[in-house]
Formats: sequence, structure tokens, C-alpha cells
Amino acid sequence: MSGSQAIVEALKGEGVKTIFGIPGGAIMPVYDVLYDEKEIRHILMRHEQCAAHAADAYARVTGGPGVCMATSGPGATNLVTGIATAYMDSSPVIAITGQVPTSLIGRDAFQETDIIGITTPITKYNYQVRSVRDIPKIIKEAFYIATAGRPGPVLIDLPKDMQTGVDDVDFDVDVEIRGYKPNLDPHPLQVKRAVDILVEAERPIILAGGGIHWSNAYGELLRLAELLMAPVVTTFMGKGVIPENHPLCLGCIGMHGRVEANKSIMMADVVLAVGVRFSDRSTGKVDEFCTEAKIIHIDIDPSEIRKNVAVHLPIVADAKKALKAIIDELTRRGLKREKSEWLKRVETLKKEYADTEPGGELTGANAVKVLRKVLPENAIVATEVGQNQMWASLYFKVLKPKTFISSGGLGTMGFGFPASLGAKAARPDVPVVDIAGDGSFLMTEQDLATSVTEDLPVIVMVLNNSSLGMVAQWQRLFFGRRYSHTDLKGIPDFARLAEAFGARGVRVHSLNELEQVLKEAVKADVTVVIDVPIPREENVLPFVPPGKSLREMII
Repeated sequence: MSGSQAIVEALKGEGVKTIFGIPGGAIMPVYDVLYDEKEIRHILMRHEQCAAHAADAYARVTGGPGVCMATSGPGATNLVTGIATAYMDSSPVIAITGQVPTSLIGRDAFQETDIIGITTPITKYNYQVRSVRDIPKIIKEAFYIATAGRPGPVLIDLPKDMQTGVDDVDFDVDVEIRGYKPNLDPHPLQVKRAVDILVEAERPIILAGGGIHWSNAYGELLRLAELLMAPVVTTFMGKGVIPENHPLCLGCIGMHGRVEANKSIMMADVVLAVGVRFSDRSTGKVDEFCTEAKIIHIDIDPSEIRKNVAVHLPIVADAKKALKAIIDELTRRGLKREKSEWLKRVETLKKEYADTEPGGELTGANAVKVLRKVLPENAIVATEVGQNQMWASLYFKVLKPKTFISSGGLGTMGFGFPASLGAKAARPDVPVVDIAGDGSFLMTEQDLATSVTEDLPVIVMVLNNSSLGMVAQWQRLFFGRRYSHTDLKGIPDFARLAEAFGARGVRVHSLNELEQVLKEAVKADVTVVIDVPIPREENVLPFVPPGKSLREMII
């Protein structure tokens, strides 16, 4: 069997059904095998960065690994932004790259690059295949590492002679990686101490992060919150871990967090943080974050404990297992709280800052609210990065798990559109929408061709302020309105751009028109790009200025 055949068979053995990629000279033998393959769908992207983002989104929607593939050199390096995005957001992506033949490695051969060296800091692990016989074992290990413990990307580099070489290949291999056995079970004594702290708390709050998604701990989170009658705030990556219309949910904290969420967490006396990494975007000025609270931190990655925030009690474990153990201990003690003065205070805050119905001007905030009204609960929303992302965070209430996808850690402009294609490939049965900004969408809009040719119809709602809106907002607030190189000058005409790719393009001029077009777009069988002109100087508020405490929000 050739190495290329072994690769494809091993991927099928891992249950791979979809690969996002672009062929090139150093990966052509694998693509030649894929030509006759019936069990794996290959989706031809128009840029390797988009392939990585699509695979990332596919992973976030399915909960299992997403696979992307590229050739050597520039093909491989084009994957890097997507791999780094997946790494920062703990997404299990398997990136497969072609490489020059082993005899040419290190000789500056055509399209050679040291992708192993480049990606070492942004992958959980990476491999360069040096024997055809090793391929089944490497593939199995790669999938295990990508998904075990804290998920993350793994890269497999394939020298061309390893693809064309022929050898006896045994697929009956077991994975046993000495030194990599993530701890999943919480320590019983730590669980009891956590319960002691929670029972004594007067103003408890739960801070839930993206770890809840990967652990599928949705039920346990909700059960614990209701048992404690504790409000729940989330990090941006945790958005959607609890239905955002649940009475105990306050929404996201952080730089563009909701007012009630930021105020409440800063008043808490106990913070139960689950699957979070205390990013600076979430905590604001870290020295002033919850200084009066005892913090219990549950995380599967021991390196996250006390990395950014001092905690009183760490629990290194899988979020689902840890929350279940705490629930069991609380139940054993017979605790069931009623509504407290603390919760009444939080509810008052929540009412004070409740959302209003969309109305009046066609603004970014109103457009997102209209989108929420139109979409069914199970629709999937991806976002670009910038003001559009923060309007989505503030005003798009996520009601079902794994239906909100965004680039949190790396903040990658251009992420949303290819992510929406990956999400559509994973869930063709539900509407998928990219909430976009004009600047961000322009970074990967060439994959409109992919959406049309690969039958991946999505909706792109472009909140078009003819500028790099978030940068312009900072220039407005901190640089005396000196709009240095953020004016995009209204180029291009997005409706005509969409039509050029074979998609449908529409420009709307009112909220009513937007609502009608969205309703039609949900039923469309082709990608629809909706150009939504919004005021150029609309700010995203609330806003915690960089380096300030969550108490110093601009509302």
C-alpha cells in the first residue's frame, strides 16, 4: 500500500467524512487517492487560511476534529493563521501538509518551508512522517492528542516520498502515549472544599467558559446554577453554554461585556470559574478583578491554574465530571437554595439594562436584534472580528449549544465567513449566518466561490460602516478622531460582488426591509450577501477601556 492510500484509509478509520483543502505539488499523491474516494467529501476552498477556519468551525459544531489539507511552502504557511486561531480557542483541528521529499529537506528546495518549526508554538503536537509504516499510528495518535484533555490542533507533515512510497501497513494499532494522560477526575477533597465555600457564600456567581462546550457540560452547569440559585456569567468563548434567555444568565463579561454581567461578578464573594482562562479581555485590569471574592477554578489544563489570576481553590479536571461531583456533594448535603437577596439584586440590575426591541435607525445593534428575531433557535451564527463581533456578543442571544462560533483568543479578521462554510458542511440542515463587518469580510470573501460551487448556502449580513469600525472607534475615543487609514471608502459594492460569484446580493435601507430579506434568505438555496449600511460613527457600548477595571465601563 502506498503512503497516500494509507493516509486516506487511516483518516477513514478515524471517521473523517469531510476535508477542507487545496491541492498543490507536494500533496498531489494524496489528492490522487482522494479522486476516487467515496466516503470522504473534499471541499475545495479558495485560500488555505479559509480551509483551516472551516475545519475549525466544523470541529466546534460537531464536537469532533476538523481536517484541513494543503501543500508545502506557501500552502502550509497559509494555514498558520487558522491553526493559531484553533490553538487559542482550543479547537481540535488536524492539519495535513505536503512536504518536499526527505532527500531535499533542509536544502531550500522549491516550496520548502519548516512548517514543523513554524507551528510548534501553536499546536498541541506535530509530526513529520518518516516511514510509511508509521502512518496509521501517527494518524491515530494525532486524533487522540487533538481531542484528549484540552482540545487543540495537531499538524502532520507528509514528505512527498512518504506519500509515494510503498510498504506493508498495519492499521491495527493502539494509542499509548507515555506522559500524556490528562487528569479527568476531580480530587474528592477539593470537591468537598469547593462545596464548603459555595455553601457559605452570600453572593456566589458562576463564570462559565469555552471548556463547558468541549466537555458537553451544559446540563451539569444549568443543574448546579439552579441548585445554588446562582447567576451565571460567561466569557466570550462561553457564550451559549447556558441559554441566554434563562433567568439566571447574565451574558458575557469583559471589555464588551454586558453591564449587568460585569457589575455582578465584581460584587460577588465567591466565583466558581469553569473552563475559563481568565483572558485579559474577560478580566479587564487583572489586579482589580474580583479582589473581594474567593475564586474556585475548574480547568482540565493544569497550566491555566494561577496563570493569570490567583485562585483560592484549583480543581484540575474535566468540567462535566467536576460539576457533577459538586452537584452530587451538594445533593448529599441536602442543599437547595431559594431566591436570595443577592439574586434579587442581580435581577434588578438585569432589568435595568435589559435589551430594547429593535426600532428606529438601521444600526449595527438593531440589525443583530432583528437577526435574532428572524432565525430559529437552532440556527448557527458565526462572526467576523471587530464591532460586528461585539454587537453579536451583546445582542444575539444564543439559545442552543454549539450554535455560536467566533474567533476569541486570536481575534482573527476574516474568520467568520469560512467558519460559516465549515459550519454549513457540518450542519446542512440548519440556517447558517455570518455576522460580518465590511473590513473583515473582505479578507476572505473569495470563498464565496466555494460556497456556490460546493453547495454551501449561507447568509452573510455585512454591517457596512465603510471603515475598520473597531479601530476607528478606538481612534474616536483615544486618538482625538484621527482616523488614520481606517476609511474603506465604501468599496466594493457587496451586492454586485456577491452576484459576480454566483451568489445573491441585496442592499437594504431599513430595518423592515432587512427583516424581510432575512426571512427570504433563510429559505434560499444559494448564499445571500446582505449589505447593511450602518452609521459610520456608531460605537459598541458598553466598553471597558484597555488597562482599566471592569468597574470602569463606559456605558
